[in-house]
Amino acid sequence: MKNDSNLSKIFIAVLFAAAVALGCMATPSGSGSKPAADKEPEQTPETPAAEKATALVAEKGTGIQVIKSSDWAEQYPNEYQTYMLNSENSEIVDYIEENPYIKTLYAGYGFAIDYGSARGHTYVVEDVTSTGRPHKLANCFTCKTSDFTAKALNDGDAAYAMAFEDMETQITDAFGCFHCHSNEPGVIYVTHTYVADAMGEDLAKVAPQTLSCAQCHTEYYFDPATKATTVSYRGLAKMSPEDCLEYENSLVDAEGNMFADWVDEDTGVRKLKVQHPEFETFMGEGSVHAGTFTCADCHMGKTAAEDGTQFTNHNWTSPLDNQALLDSTCSQCHKDLAGDVKAIQTATRERENELGYKLEQLDKDLADAVAAGSLNDEDLEKVRMASRSAQWFWDYVFVENAEGAHNSKLTNHCLDLAQQYLDEANSYLKS
Repeated sequence: MKNDSNLSKIFIAVLFAAAVALGCMATPSGSGSKPAADKEPEQTPETPAAEKATALVAEKGTGIQVIKSSDWAEQYPNEYQTYMLNSENSEIVDYIEENPYIKTLYAGYGFAIDYGSARGHTYVVEDVTSTGRPHKLANCFTCKTSDFTAKALNDGDAAYAMAFEDMETQITDAFGCFHCHSNEPGVIYVTHTYVADAMGEDLAKVAPQTLSCAQCHTEYYFDPATKATTVSYRGLAKMSPEDCLEYENSLVDAEGNMFADWVDEDTGVRKLKVQHPEFETFMGEGSVHAGTFTCADCHMGKTAAEDGTQFTNHNWTSPLDNQALLDSTCSQCHKDLAGDVKAIQTATRERENELGYKLEQLDKDLADAVAAGSLNDEDLEKVRMASRSAQWFWDYVFVENAEGAHNSKLTNHCLDLAQQYLDEANSYLKS
């Protein structure tokens, strides 16, 4: 979130559904396919499914159908009731009003028209269908509804290229249990196979309770040919912001044009839109928690029901709202976690805003230079490339919902690079 009034909720939008054990392997009849025997890790009776070291990857083309979240309510009342508590996070912050410079930085793209903060996961379908941003294809439903997740598994890339309206009529379940568990409570699945493709052999190196969140909170782009949601790297060693930019810069069409999410008509800059890279930030160089904690450790946790039953809480909240966690774990290193987080976020927002206004001025100056024809072709291309890079590294921080709290070292590194490329662009403009 990008305002102090939301400090207590700062992480609610950070990680889409860190999914850990629901504590039982039972499934309703007709629940869909189980993983093939040769793909299920061996277990002993003393090793519950929830403690598997590696997430399972959902099979494609099985015709699997979604068991809706509400259908699990009777069998798993505690998990379902806490999941529904996500509806209490209903506030939307208007980022355009709060950060007016983004109207210039995103000019020509949907986020310059309508850009509000994420809220509780129960609202995701409503939010994506009601936004003022235009939606042409069904790929906009990636992560928003279990129905689309199942359709992508069953139909492959063809699902992403469907018309948005055609997919909208098929939705029966919003973001829910299926995303992280398929139809098997207690088992963590990667149902968004583009994440498994990106991880490759490194999939087993990432905790299932983190992979479940990474399915949605990752940097991706829509493949120009297939329109499929695609992650911008291959393997953990190539997931840095610099590597992601290099990867997207390497995508060139038949006409020799470098990949762009959109082209700024006034400047000719082929711009990129970063997409909430919480996974890459949390796992990236400089992270002090990635090797010790999972997303679920901080944003879920065990809760005792009224009858004393221990279960995994499915209301995704900030660790600042979990006093038991603060007392038992966070306090070992943090005397004042809330104060530490606030200091990091305040400093991050100050730098974001400073660079945001500088980037806005760069866009305006470049637009004037293009209109006046004052730059030769070589210098013009250098400014455009530097501007593309500067906005990429700034955006990498701006859209990462923790505002530096997941990895302040990487956050500051990105902002430093944004300043470096911004200075480079201005040097060509003024030469």
